[in-house]
Formats: sequence, C-alpha cells, structure tokens
Amino acid sequence: MAGIPLYFVDLQDDLDDFGFEDYGPDCDSMRITAFLDIPGQDNLTPLARLEKYAFSDNIFNRQIIARGLLDVFRDFSSNEEDFLTVMEIVVRLSEDAEPTVRTELMEQIPPIAIFLQESRPKFPTAFFEYLMPIVVRYLTDVNNQVRKAGQEALLILLEQDLISQSDIENKVCPILLDLSAPDSDDEYKVEAVNIICKMASMLSRTTVEHMLLPRFCELCSDGKLFQVRKICAANFGDICNAVGQEATERLLIPKFFELCSDSVWGMRKACAECFMAVSYTTSPEVRRSKLSPLFISLISDTCRWVRQAAFQSLGPFISTFANPSSAGLYIREDGTLSIRPSTQDVNSSITLTSSSTNATLSSSQQPMEIKPEPATEEASAEVNTKLSVENINEESSNCCTSPGEDVSQLSQGDEVAAGVTEVAKDNGFPGTNSELQSPEDLFNTFLYWRPPLPDISQDLELLQFKTEKHKDSCSEPCNNCVASSEIRKVLESLQEHMDDPDVQAQVQVLSAALRAAQFDSVGDYETKKMEESSGKLQNRTISDETAVSDATCKQVEEDSVSCLPSQDHVSDQSTTSTLKSTDSEEQHGGTTVPLNSEQENNPPFEDDKSKLQDIIPQPLLDQYLSMTDPARAQTVDTEIAKHCAYSLPGVALTLGRQNWHCLKDTYETLASDVQWKVRRTLAFSIHELAVILGDQLTAADLVPIFNGFLKDLDEVRIGVLKHLYDFLKLLHADKRREYLYQLQEFVVTDNSRNWRFRYELAEQLILILELYNPNEVYDYLRHIALTLCSDKVSEVRWISFKLVVAILQKFYANNANALGLNFINELVVRFRHCSKWVGRQAFAFICQAVVEEECMPVEQFVEHLLPSLLSLASDPVPNVRVLLAKALRQTLLEKAYFKSVGNPHLEAAEETILALQSDRDQDVSFFATLKLKQANMDNTTLEKQT
Repeated sequence: MAGIPLYFVDLQDDLDDFGFEDYGPDCDSMRITAFLDIPGQDNLTPLARLEKYAFSDNIFNRQIIARGLLDVFRDFSSNEEDFLTVMEIVVRLSEDAEPTVRTELMEQIPPIAIFLQESRPKFPTAFFEYLMPIVVRYLTDVNNQVRKAGQEALLILLEQDLISQSDIENKVCPILLDLSAPDSDDEYKVEAVNIICKMASMLSRTTVEHMLLPRFCELCSDGKLFQVRKICAANFGDICNAVGQEATERLLIPKFFELCSDSVWGMRKACAECFMAVSYTTSPEVRRSKLSPLFISLISDTCRWVRQAAFQSLGPFISTFANPSSAGLYIREDGTLSIRPSTQDVNSSITLTSSSTNATLSSSQQPMEIKPEPATEEASAEVNTKLSVENINEESSNCCTSPGEDVSQLSQGDEVAAGVTEVAKDNGFPGTNSELQSPEDLFNTFLYWRPPLPDISQDLELLQFKTEKHKDSCSEPCNNCVASSEIRKVLESLQEHMDDPDVQAQVQVLSAALRAAQFDSVGDYETKKMEESSGKLQNRTISDETAVSDATCKQVEEDSVSCLPSQDHVSDQSTTSTLKSTDSEEQHGGTTVPLNSEQENNPPFEDDKSKLQDIIPQPLLDQYLSMTDPARAQTVDTEIAKHCAYSLPGVALTLGRQNWHCLKDTYETLASDVQWKVRRTLAFSIHELAVILGDQLTAADLVPIFNGFLKDLDEVRIGVLKHLYDFLKLLHADKRREYLYQLQEFVVTDNSRNWRFRYELAEQLILILELYNPNEVYDYLRHIALTLCSDKVSEVRWISFKLVVAILQKFYANNANALGLNFINELVVRFRHCSKWVGRQAFAFICQAVVEEECMPVEQFVEHLLPSLLSLASDPVPNVRVLLAKALRQTLLEKAYFKSVGNPHLEAAEETILALQSDRDQDVSFFATLKLKQANMDNTTLEKQT
C-alpha cells in the first residue's frame, strides 16, 4: 500500500472522488478499497460496485481493485457465494489487456494464498482451482514485467509450501520443461532455467531427480546460449545439494567437468565460485581424485578472473576435506567449536603426530619427529634425541647410502640412545659430539679441518647403484613419474612466453604441482619401506628421505662437482633437527645426544617437505600457502592475502593441530602483512584458531602474534578486543596474568571519538572478571572501570556502571569483604562527592543496580551506601533527584528487607520519599509517587532520558 503514491502522485483529485481524502504515504492502515463502502448515487451494493470498477474503462480503477484484492477477500470471505463471486472477478481481471493491472494482480497472489491457507477448512480448493492456473499462465505471459512478477510469486508460494505436490508435478514442472526446451525462445529459456535452479532446493529430491535433473544436464551442454550455461554453473551447487551424492557423482560431475573447461571464461569463473558447494555433496574419494585436479586446473587458468575466483574458493574447498575424528574438533549446532576427546595427546607445538606406519618429516628449521613402530607394546620407547650434525660429506650420505644401512634393530629401550649414535656414524657423520662419549672423544681435530674433496668416481658408482635400486622401488608409484614428465613438457612449452604475467602464474602453479608429485613419490617410497619393517623399532636419518628421485640425486651430484663451498659457507647453513621415538622421555631419564649438522645441499627441498601432510591433496595446500606470495597480488588479486587470512581457520581445522606446522609460517606472514585489513581479519578469528590449536600451540605460536595485534591500529585491535575473553580463557593462569597490565592500553585509542571501542572494552571486562582473583581485579581492573565511568560518552558510562557492580559482586562472592569495602569508599569519594552532577547521578544508578543484582549483603549496603544515597535528596540538580526517586520507589522499597516492620532504615527511606514527592520539580515528584506496578516503561530508557 505504501507504493501507491509512486503511481498516482498527481492523481489526488481522483483519490478524493473515491473517498481517499485522508489517504497518504503515512496512513498504512487505510484500506485501498474503502470506496466500496461509501454509499454513492449509483445505489449499488459493495459487491456490484466492486464488479463495476474491476471492469471499468479507466485503467486506474482496475489497478486499485487489483492492488486491494486482499482487503476485498477479507470483506467478502464470510459468505461463500460472495467469495466465489469475488474469485470469478479475479479470474476475469487476470485476463486484463493492461500489463500493469496483471502485474498488480500477481503481486497480490502470495498474500491472498496465505489468507486462503488460513481459511482452508471453509474454502479448501479455492486457491488450487482459481489462483494456481493464473500463476502458471503468467509464466508464459508476453510481457516481461508480468512474467517476472509471476516467477517471484511462484517462488514465494513454493517457499511457503502452499503448492501441492500434484500441482508441482502436473502444472509447474511441465510448463518449465516446455519453456526450457531446445527449440524454445531464448528469453523464455533463460528465465525458465533460472526458475528451475531456484526452485530445486524447495522441491523433494524425487521430483528434482526425475523431472528436472535430465533437463538441467541438457542445459549444461547448451551450445546456443552461454547465458544458459552460466546460470547452470552458478547454481550447480544448489542442484547437487538437491539431488544428493549418488546422482551428483553419476550425472552432474561429468557436466561439471565440461563447464569447468568451457571456452567462455565466465563459465569457468562461476564454477570456481560454487566449487565448495559441489564438493560438499561428493564422497571423499571423488573429492580427492577428481575434484582436486579439476580445481588445480582452474587455479592455473589463463584468465585472471578465473584464477581470482579459484583462489577465493580455495580455502572453502579445502575445508570440505575436514574430518572431525582426525581434527579432534567438531562444530556444535550453535556454530561454536568444541573439542572432541582424543586418544592421543599432542606433546608440543612443533611435534608432528604420525600413524604407526608413516614417518612424518619436518623442515630443517623445525624439530622432526620419527615414530618407529615398537616390536611389542611393552617394549615401546620414546627418547627425545637432538641431532646437531656437522655433515661434511652430504653427497654420499644423502644420495648414495642404501636405505637399509641406517636401520638399527633394537629390543630394549636403553639401547635407543646408543642406536641413534650408531645410526649417525653409519650415515656419514664422522664428527659426532655426544654426551654419551668418553671425555677423550669429545675433541676431534677433524672438526676443525676443511671439508675433504669427494671421490667423484666412487660417488658415480654408488649413484648408479642407488638409481637402479630406486627404479626397482618406484614400480608402484609410476603414476607420479608419468605426471612429472607431463608437467615438465608443459613447462618447457611455456618457456617461450615467460614475458606474459599470466604465463608466469601458470608456471608457478605447475612448478608447485611438480614438486608435489615428487613429494608424493617420496611418501610412497617411505610408506613401502615402513610397511616392510613393520613391527620393528627403527631410527631413520634425513639421508633416507632425500635419496629417492633420479632428478634430485643428479642435481646433488652436479652441485658437488661444480661447486665446493668453503667451510664458512657450510657453517652458515647449519641447522638443528630433532628425532623422536615413541616412548616417554621420563622412562629413560631424558637422554639426549646433541650433534651439530651442517647442511649444504638443497635446503629448500627440506623446507618444502616440512609442509607434507595426508589430510588434503598436497597441491591444494601448496597453492593455498602461495597466496601470501607478493607475486600473486600482481597476477591474481590485490586482496588475495585477505582471502587467505579469512579462510585460514577453516584450513587449520581441516588439517588439525598435528599439521599446524604446515600453516605456521603462512600465518606469521599474514600477521605481519602491510595491509591492515589482512591483520584485522586474523585478529577477529584468532580466538577460534586458539580453540583449534589447543593451549600449548596457542602459547607458543599465537600469543606473540596476539601481543602484536594489541599494539596495532584500532581497526585491528577491535578484532582482538571483541573476543578478548574468548582468547584469554584458553590460556594458562600464569600466561593470562601477564595481560592484566596490558588491558589498560585499550583505554587509549587512536581517535578519541571512537567511543564504541571503549564500550566494547567495558563489555569484555564484565566477562573477564571471572578469569582473575579478587586481588588482581582490585589492583588492575578497578582502575580501568573507574576511568570508563568518567567517560565523555554516556553510553560508555552506563555500561561501565554495570562493570562496577560486577566488580563488587566479584569481591563479595569470593569473601573479599575488605576489598569490597575499600572499593565502596572509593565510589563514595569519587561519585557521591563529585563536583559534577553527572557523577552524583552515576552514584544513584550504581546503588540502584547493586540492590537489583543483590551483589552484596544488604547489611553492608545499608551501612556503607544507603546514607550517602539518601543524602542526594538535597542535591540541587533535578536530574540527580529524579534518579534517586526511581532508585528508592522502583527498587529499594520493593525489597523484602525494607518491607519488614520495625526496620530502622525503612523510616529514613520513607522520609526521603515523602520529601521527594513534594519536590518543586514535577519529574521528581512524579517518579517519587509512581508505583512500580504502574511504571510500564523501560527503566533503561528512563535512565538515559534523565
């Protein structure tokens, strides 16, 4: 009804003729068809007058009738005969030649249908016999505006479940199938496929699968109109969700592959945007084997817009691989993360948990955990052994040592430490400095001599032997070798076009895929060796992990021949690695063997291997980690880092805390990004990431970043502040105590006008009180609360008064009566005797809130606060006396303590009320007289008005 002035702004005279003298934009309650009730000179009944105007030659009259049909049905629904007459008028009006009349009529169909649904016992078939045919007919109307109105009405009716299943199958679906036929008009076909896609989620799975799915598959391959294919691609996820997993994998996935390789880039972009929805509907096998390679092809697309959409969907797509059993977390119905009890304990922030048959590697800059499978349950042992190896001959140790030479068979836990030393010696670590060595072996002159020149002839013989052995072991993962060779061919063909930024982006993607294929072959080789040695206690060194691929060995050999680094260069590359076994360190007295290692061959290879995991396909993770590369911002999207930060908690949840090492460097890079929007995104989600990682990883990796956010811009700090309580409660008490002093820094903002920042601080402090003991609250949080109570903005002051009351409740709930009394005395001095009336008014509100919340014993209140409160009756400012009158009448005197006969404090309160009732200010006397039961107003509103 509010839209009438848009049509008839200049027709007020006509409205007056029909009784619209008082009608206007602000008079929504006015019935549009009120003129039907006005007796006129025609002496017609209202029903006859309705029919007269419904078929008048004046278009305006017909529009008014169409727009007021709902009121007409309400007026004439009491009589069935009249109702059927009105329904016939509607049917005739639907055939009006004027498109605006038909549009007005169609817009009223949904509310009329809802009205008839409520009146269905009286008129059971009215909608299905009269109105439903109109909706179906308007889907093929010649006027575009009428068709749009009919389509919107159809969707509303389906959403409200007002159309029966038989009408859907016999009336709606056939007409949509005819409109979307190959020989149909292009405009009708585009509209029909749009309706099919939107209504799929509202229909039953059987109806969609048997009636609409075949046509949808045909439309996905429509070669005439790319608009049709684009609509199909944009809504592909909804269709998959409507038909379920079996039909998706059998019929829709092949069509999805076609759309992802469409020649029009808009189609490929739409597919990238809905990739997550499609992935959710498929099985884990299809997701990993089919959809993952398909997504990699979209990321390496030649069109920048497709790559941009693919990278934005990369994080959500990775999240579809999440498995609550492996991540140790699950999402509740309210959307919050909850920890699922796990049988394995994560030892430290840099410990990598592996299965009993897999050895997990870390980078050369992080500790590495290798868990050999014990021979028996009783003989399982874990010894934390630090190896700092000065690797002089890494060519022979990393590429030319057979995998079986470094395995020590141990049966007793005490032999593990000695076995590690033996392993080191057998693998080309001549200068081993061990705590278990005798004093005369601690000094070795070999450590202070230059690296010896390698014997090239022996290396070549061993390399040839190793290559032959590796070929025998790589018979199973030959698919990776084939994939690697194909990728190399593509890279070679792109070398001639390296000047094109798009080609450069493709080369980066294919290079990452090549590395991933090599890593997969590494993992297959290691798994095979572990399965062969199952049931035996083993210790492995880095040399077994790197001596796998032909290309790697060849590159290392060429480096050893062409470049012999000096000892200073070798020492600069030295790093530390850690090997861990599977039993507890306490059982063996924490025996450690430190060895210094100098690595000089292929450190980037080791760095990449630390990112290996088995939760998601490795190429997907490699592409996600590359989103922080500055080159991506130039070739893909300037805000790609923000998309990476936005989806990082979902990716971390998918990988689980045991694979946090894969994301740690990326998270630190994002946390130091120059764009404050990226840091702000991380700040808003750091509390969720803390839940995912657990207390140990949070303390080690997130707390330093959290501390940096505390000193960042206000736009970043607000993200930390909004979830400050959620983050602090996850920390240990000692670590949490360190933030007490830093909380005061939130009071100071870059812009003093940013009062919402201080408001949020007060709200968070109310929650944070439970995390600290009364002494800590008194020493640190009390000062912040009092400062906020004196804020220039009233909203901040009102929420701060609640914070003060919560602090008092904290003191008395923990029997810290002395602290509570000191705080009360400070409140009296600071607010009751404040020179500004705002402070004295705040004192009255605090006292009222203390009584309402019952946060302290009433004896303490009447002794320490009541006398100061009653003394405000003589305050010269009426606003102070108004709040005093409300506190006494609405709160204090309603408590049972003050209603008891003979209460000595009741007489003083009543005398004050009598004095306020005779106050010269009308507002004061009004609230002093007003009973609580008569006060039907919101207390908070009244307080703010004063």
